[in-house]
Amino acid sequence: MGESLTHPDPQPTAHIAVDHYSAVHLAAETARSVAERCRLPGALPDRAAVIASELASNLANHATNGALFLQPLPLGGGMEIFAADHGPGIGELQQCLTDGYSTSDTLGAGLGAVKRIATTLTIRTEPGAGTLVCARLTAPDETASADAEVGAICVPADEEQTSGDACAIVDHGPARTAVVVDGLGHGPQAAEAAQVALRSFHRAPDSPLPELLTAFHRALRRTRGAAVGLLRLHPGRAEYCGIGNVRVVTLTPLDLSNRLSGQPGIAGLNMTPPRVRAFPVPAGGTVLLHSDGIDHRWAQAPSPFVHRLPPPLLVASLAHSHRVPRDDATVLAARPRQRLP
Repeated sequence: MGESLTHPDPQPTAHIAVDHYSAVHLAAETARSVAERCRLPGALPDRAAVIASELASNLANHATNGALFLQPLPLGGGMEIFAADHGPGIGELQQCLTDGYSTSDTLGAGLGAVKRIATTLTIRTEPGAGTLVCARLTAPDETASADAEVGAICVPADEEQTSGDACAIVDHGPARTAVVVDGLGHGPQAAEAAQVALRSFHRAPDSPLPELLTAFHRALRRTRGAAVGLLRLHPGRAEYCGIGNVRVVTLTPLDLSNRLSGQPGIAGLNMTPPRVRAFPVPAGGTVLLHSDGIDHRWAQAPSPFVHRLPPPLLVASLAHSHRVPRDDATVLAARPRQRLP
């Protein structure tokens, strides 16, 4: 069946706009709740709350247009907390990562404590572009999950409690298969369609992609239907099979290519025979899937800073800077698995 601990009916990513210091308490409580839902043992829920509190305090005090995203890890057990902003960037990053470093007037205070507590910490910062942080927290026997070169964020439309989008990713042998689902419209009925599609995916994620998409079409007939994008990553290459408005893009530090979208139609309502499109994935390349809740214009001229982002920070950047607030938004990014020995 593949290697994944994704919940069969996952909740959407918790999104907290840090526009006031009162958001710090909310961030801490949300992090504790997500950690408990992920069944992190012992004191780890409290440590998750500390990480979120430190990151939110940093944003509240020093950043511009800051936000946190909190959720279970897309692969394996554990959780992750993203911080994103459009602030001034961190000038002395290595100094800020020293435990005990503190400052009252610049971005970066508390990052040393976050680095000490988190299983892994990934940061990219640039003047004028802002700062992106991903802190992952796992149980001691799950630390490999924190190193996966995968990122995924699924945020509901503003004023909605449930997301009509959904996503999942599963490793099987040397391959990695991902799905992004965009239920028609948004709200509870769209969310129902998305979850029906996810349950179908998890029954046999290693099936040939046309078979998977055909199974989605059958499963979604009693729902309002959905757009679906399926991605299979192999070392050095990828396959895409989709219907509707889920887009795929390949990003390298120097280039953006393989802009594809699904065949016309809606899974569950009307679908032509699915076809697979194959394309190469250069060394160090990242392949993205995203719903139309991410404004496709982000790909017209991404900055060099965006080109160089690893998958977790890439999804945080797109969700923070290019989300369409009135729609559910999902973005998933992954690199092929390294060749197995």
